[in-house]
Amino acid sequence: MATQLRKIILEYSKQNKSFSTKDILSLIKNVFSRQHVSRTLSALVKENKLIKTGATRNAKYSHAIHWDWGKNNLDILSLRKKNQNLEEHKILEEIERELPTIKQIPEHLSSILTYAFSEMFNNAIEHSKSKIIEIDIGRTGNKIFFEIRDFGIGVFKSIISKTSAKTELEAIQELLKGKLTTAPKLHSGEGIFFTSKAGELFIIESFTHKLTINNRLEDIFIESPIPKKTKGIQGTMIRFELDLNHKAHLSDVFQEHQSDPSSLEFDKTEIKIKLYTMGTIHISRSQARRVLNRLEKFRKVILDFDKVPTVGQAFADEIFRVFKEKYPEVEIIPENMNEAVEFMVERAQRTKR
Repeated sequence: MATQLRKIILEYSKQNKSFSTKDILSLIKNVFSRQHVSRTLSALVKENKLIKTGATRNAKYSHAIHWDWGKNNLDILSLRKKNQNLEEHKILEEIERELPTIKQIPEHLSSILTYAFSEMFNNAIEHSKSKIIEIDIGRTGNKIFFEIRDFGIGVFKSIISKTSAKTELEAIQELLKGKLTTAPKLHSGEGIFFTSKAGELFIIESFTHKLTINNRLEDIFIESPIPKKTKGIQGTMIRFELDLNHKAHLSDVFQEHQSDPSSLEFDKTEIKIKLYTMGTIHISRSQARRVLNRLEKFRKVILDFDKVPTVGQAFADEIFRVFKEKYPEVEIIPENMNEAVEFMVERAQRTKR
């Protein structure tokens, strides 16, 4: 009997793009109970033969052959949790129950989504000091996304209070380097860094500052202060987007930041120098020291001079002579230099004490 019901449902699903439990009950004229039909539908979803959207009485089912990731939208799930004894894996389990189609995405995308969500939700639990954490997760168009919002001290203000950064801008600059943590005994400082590289879009907004890492454009944007906002986001809001046609695996992101793939060590980073100019042309020795802060923790550092018209002699000297003499084991690779920048860099590299 159970096998017969499965065949009826699967045959019906091939002929109808979307249907409900009620549709199946009408089809079989209540020969099987609602509970039996519901159990069979759930089993077919687990076997990836059917795809479920919605929850409880609003649930709809589709056969996999009818499902078009480019046209169908998932329901957006919103959760509001008290920050008490929360565990990220239990929240993920709840999300999968309420949004079963999340489990239908390719395995390599599921790995990225699980990693990114777990890291960001864990940060909100342990660092925000917020009593409430809000989550939105779902799919619009051809992308999966999540937003995590807390009402705590704010990520940039937290970095200022526990590191050498003196402003929100300096906090953002340090965050972009990687290996930054305000709780070194608990975290390696890799979560935000790798999450920001793993998808197509990563946004952190906190009070009057907003950091956008757009990997579709391969660029980074900082708004400080956020236009037309007096208070901005109270606490921290993080948004992560992952395109459904994303090809790279999570392991590719890790390997890209290893100077030696066999070492499995995060020891390579890239810095966009334009983020340290903030509208000025000549970059000073003190600004160079902000760039260099904590770079001795890495073995390979790529300095991207794209959209930097020129640099001062002191800036180039501090990086390419003073720092290199102090930390000769750190390889510094300048990229995307125009003629003016290249002249100053080569001049500093040739200078001897």
